Amino acid sequence: MMTRDEYIESLRKLDLKVYFMGERIKNPVDHPMIRPSLNSLAMSYKLAEMPEHKELMTAKSHLTGHTINRFCHIHQSPQDLVNKVKMQRLLGQETASCFQRCVGMDAFNAIYSTTFEMDKALGTDYFERFKKWLIMVQDKDLVVDGAMTDPKGDRSKGPSDQPDPDLYLHVVEKRPDGIVVCGAKAHQTGAVNSHEHLIMPTCSMREADKDYAVCFAIEGDAPGVSMIYGRQSCDTRKLEQGADIDLGNSQFGGHEALVIFDHVFVPNERVFMCQEYQFAGMLVERFAGYHRQSYGGCKVGVGDVLIGAAALAADYNGVPKASHIKDKLIEMIHLNETLYACGIACSAEGKATESGAYLIDLLLANVCKQNVTRLPYEIARLAEDIAGGLMVTMPAEQDLRHPELGPIVRKYLQGATGSDTENRMRVLRLIENITLGTAAVGYRTESLHGAGSPQAQRIMISRQGNIEGKKKLARKIAKIDTSKDHFEVPAKKK
Repeated sequence: MMTRDEYIESLRKLDLKVYFMGERIKNPVDHPMIRPSLNSLAMSYKLAEMPEHKELMTAKSHLTGHTINRFCHIHQSPQDLVNKVKMQRLLGQETASCFQRCVGMDAFNAIYSTTFEMDKALGTDYFERFKKWLIMVQDKDLVVDGAMTDPKGDRSKGPSDQPDPDLYLHVVEKRPDGIVVCGAKAHQTGAVNSHEHLIMPTCSMREADKDYAVCFAIEGDAPGVSMIYGRQSCDTRKLEQGADIDLGNSQFGGHEALVIFDHVFVPNERVFMCQEYQFAGMLVERFAGYHRQSYGGCKVGVGDVLIGAAALAADYNGVPKASHIKDKLIEMIHLNETLYACGIACSAEGKATESGAYLIDLLLANVCKQNVTRLPYEIARLAEDIAGGLMVTMPAEQDLRHPELGPIVRKYLQGATGSDTENRMRVLRLIENITLGTAAVGYRTESLHGAGSPQAQRIMISRQGNIEGKKKLARKIAKIDTSKDHFEVPAKKK
């Protein structure tokens, strides 16, 4: 496995084409806007080096027998699935932000079982190709960007119906030695901090969409691959000279990018689906399930930090014993642990697929993510309530450091007797960062739309919820004689 420092140096060797605010970023590793997100991801390597976290952060590869980072692992048991969620909570606690490595892990596991079943049904050889590539990833301990979301264009039209075919990534040429693809993947978490991109179709496909049913791996600096780094709320604070307090979280962060594929050649050995549209839906469903499980860990870890920050804010405000403050903190804990319970539940109920890899309980995974679309917003609201209005109105760090203004700021922003004004400002900026600033991308909006919009989970809950089975239970208890009923039940819409 790589160390934290080896990982950082490995990124320096890549010739990534990254653009931000209209300019090419020649050195993403040390750029002040990007480096905090790299630090978050690097924590997945640092924790794996620590003996006290070995059980959660590492696993034994079932392919090679080698000890590997858990982010490169194929789940072999319900305990593996549980440990994944616990690992994600730990990383959320350590970074208070998105640590970006989950999408690759979730893609590995979805593709592993899907290619196995695809080969069994169609006689293809994608499973062996994928295993060979995955062993390389495990042995080198690489970061892989799992990429599913396409720009989609006109949402009322499918992939092959778009006026511009590139709005969904697709195959434009098949060669004896590989394929050529065009298109883009949007909202790509940690793309700039990744060694490779692992591309998947974004939705179920019809035969007319077969060119869009494509799955492959490509190096981050391959010819034709480029990235446009996304904006975040309050992001330019990182460019301010001496910025520290006003950042809220100066060490860690997350990022998303638009990844463009301009006639990118992919050799056959890196292609894991090519026009097998019948299996696009299975791959999407399994990846989405794994990623919805992930949110029961990572968002909870960040929630732990936010709850702690809210409790500290109450201390600095001088009201830690107020009954309504205690009640709000209890509610925050209740909501946060509810998310965690769902993540653990869908893991503990996981079952083996035909490939031997374990899949979470899809119904419970979707319930987990449906809760994630709501509860972090309430946790954030309660944190803002406890923090008070000063969180969004207090003067800048420069004012605190100013020789004349500093004493005034310290005098009038003093909180509880004996508390330090700077510390009070620091904790309020942390709450601002998680609820309104750069970390709000991962904790709030991504909680809503990441791993599929709320409606996507509701559709899956409807499919997996077994309403007919529940009706049968009710009929039995109520002693209903269906022979006496003559009403017509409306047929399901196809």
